Amino acid sequence: MAGHSKWANIQHRKGRQDAKRSKMFSKLSKEITVAAKMGAADPDFNPRLRLAIQAAKAQSMPKDNIDRAIKKSTADESNFEEIRYEGFGPAGVGIIVEALTDNRNRAASDIRATFSKNGGNMGETGSVSFMFDLVGYIEYPADKGSEDEMLEAAIEAGAEDVQSSDETHEIYCAFDQLAEVSSTLEEKFGEAASVKPMWRPQNTIDVDGDKAATLIKLIDALEDNDDVQNVYANFEISDEEMEKLAS
Repeated sequence: MAGHSKWANIQHRKGRQDAKRSKMFSKLSKEITVAAKMGAADPDFNPRLRLAIQAAKAQSMPKDNIDRAIKKSTADESNFEEIRYEGFGPAGVGIIVEALTDNRNRAASDIRATFSKNGGNMGETGSVSFMFDLVGYIEYPADKGSEDEMLEAAIEAGAEDVQSSDETHEIYCAFDQLAEVSSTLEEKFGEAASVKPMWRPQNTIDVDGDKAATLIKLIDALEDNDDVQNVYANFEISDEEMEKLAS
């Protein structure tokens, strides 16, 4: 995941996220609509919806878009299924793909084809997830506070781990405490850059050269699929290699 996070940061610095903003908003809107449909349309009584709205705000989604997504839950007759796919990429990297789809067969076919075309293969359910832990993830820009300030506040809020770098503070907590921990930190530091459940790898695999390039291509292709909400992988790529890939 460290490699995956660095790749996202490099993309952001180079402005590549702008081209994906519309697709990202579409995925966030879908999650809000499904969350509202599955529970109450009031986030105060629906933890999943509350997290979905927090995630949307963290990506600067306009309030009108969020309100439209909630209202759509009462008019949209689509039935979305949550499906987790697991597979392997180059160098044996484990990959978890979370999909939210109204067509299970289409999603499975497309995701399997994406793995195959980009040096990977889809595995059985459970073949990869045992190497990950489902946790809560909160991210703040580094300038929101010093490493010590963020660590102290996060631990007081109930977080389990904080990893700070020159660019970000990454905070991890128990999955079922994500809403509580993120709300507490928001009172002190404002809205986070990211708030979401995450599959966190227990160990990572070092990848470089051609395998790194193919792996990034695979992850980008999976994330570009309209049915895919999130992609997680247990790889590590050096900063030098990342910069090379991003150039």
